Amino acid sequence: QRKDHLNGFFLQEEDQDADSDPATSEGIFVYDPSDPVDVRLGDRVCVTGTVAEYKGLTELKDVTSVTVRGRASLPHAARVSLPMPDEDAFEPVEGMRVFFPQRLTVTDVYNLGRYGEVTLSSHRLFAPTEIAAPGTDALAVAHANALDRIVLDDGSSTKNPDPIPYPPPGLSATDTLRSGDAIQGVQGVITYSYGSYLIEPITPPEFLFLNPRTTAPAPVGGTLRAASFNVENYFNGDGCGGGFPTARGAVNLREFERQQDKLVKALVGLHADVIGLAEIENDGFGPGSAIHDLVAGMNAAAPIGTSYDYVRLPVDQVGTDLITCAIVYRTQTVAPVGEARFMLAGLPEMNRPPVAQTFMQKGTGAEFTVVMNHFKSKSSRGAYGDDADQGDGQGAWNHNRTEAAKALLNWIATDPTGSGDPDVLIIGDLNAYTREDPTTTILSAGYVDLLSRSGDGLNYTYVYKGEAGCLDRALASTSLARQATGAAVWHIDADEPPALGYGTAYKSADQLVSLYRNDPYRSSDHDPIVIGFDLK
Repeated sequence: QRKDHLNGFFLQEEDQDADSDPATSEGIFVYDPSDPVDVRLGDRVCVTGTVAEYKGLTELKDVTSVTVRGRASLPHAARVSLPMPDEDAFEPVEGMRVFFPQRLTVTDVYNLGRYGEVTLSSHRLFAPTEIAAPGTDALAVAHANALDRIVLDDGSSTKNPDPIPYPPPGLSATDTLRSGDAIQGVQGVITYSYGSYLIEPITPPEFLFLNPRTTAPAPVGGTLRAASFNVENYFNGDGCGGGFPTARGAVNLREFERQQDKLVKALVGLHADVIGLAEIENDGFGPGSAIHDLVAGMNAAAPIGTSYDYVRLPVDQVGTDLITCAIVYRTQTVAPVGEARFMLAGLPEMNRPPVAQTFMQKGTGAEFTVVMNHFKSKSSRGAYGDDADQGDGQGAWNHNRTEAAKALLNWIATDPTGSGDPDVLIIGDLNAYTREDPTTTILSAGYVDLLSRSGDGLNYTYVYKGEAGCLDRALASTSLARQATGAAVWHIDADEPPALGYGTAYKSADQLVSLYRNDPYRSSDHDPIVIGFDLK
């Protein structure tokens, strides 16, 4: 490999010189940042240096001589596959030429823009507690997932590559690589870095775009549509174009305008009558507020005959967190009934207060109540006691989130909006996968998971470390569930590389243009949910 890439190259014994022990590798990495000799693929090379281990990789370092002694045929490529039978399965081929005969699934593109890396697996990986009960079952899935990964690297240790190599000829806003796509013909050299096996490609693999973008959510039927969307820290500075950087979100006006444009495209594209929002700045409801600013943008972009407004509360802040929940609605189709309410009493700390509003569907007079939520994240910072990670797959603060779910149910039982109507829709980011305690607590109380009965198989709204899962929920009371006509996730964000978002950091001048489009894709890190109803 070239000096400006890996600061060295790989050596492998010629086939006739290989030993007869299949448990030992015939290859090694030569760390030679001085690059005194132009070494090419296929050269026969003699190297003098010191054998060492670097972060789990066996290498030659302190190289004193590199001599090219003609050309030779490349050693044969060892056949390998995923999942690995055990965590050491690739150790015998470390530093060697290998090929994967199978089609591999793209399961993570998070580091594509930053490091030129794509994580591959034998199939789409799901978060353990999305598909298995916490504890032994979930840990078994986690172990299986760990054995079913290989990182396709770009043969470079350079950060922020330009162009970003995958998919060829380079990532752009219009030519993306998404989780759920596939790659075949993967061939290269196995290496190891920072706890992960990587393959440095020798020949370009073939990319199969099996998870294309969609221009609109899947049809959900009904005469009324509700939606839920985590907008990933929408902060609007001082509301007048200044005040950046803020505590979260965009760091300057340019980033904010790019963020707003993408979010507006996504929100209007939902074609929803009621939209719950998470992670919007908690700065009130006045003309300079984030919610006012976002809805103004939606109205400017909305088609003729569509206008939006937002639910107001008689406070300057909803709770004390930097972010809050909000509700937006289409004025032509629904109208708020009575006052909106939010819950503080009995809510465990660090959960954003749920916001409830009853709506009447114009034309039918039918009513239902929307309760928008955002529970505590899984971040382990400050967690202790029952809220520490219990090692069962649910992460930190699970006890806190479960208590928040119980408090939410108790609050809803008091009919906070005074509607007297049993039709309740719980939406929002619960930061809990489908089989975790907070979700099952609400389901055990009689609520129906509308996504789970959508008929689309496994659903997900978020991808974390290559594992997909549903953190965002659409849970209906029994009476409302009978009026639901469908539910769908619009996969515009979670599968997309973060490099295609609104951020301007780590991008060249050309990439600020090529990696950005005023479209809904990678407008956030969560996918929105859409639900259809025929209210009666």
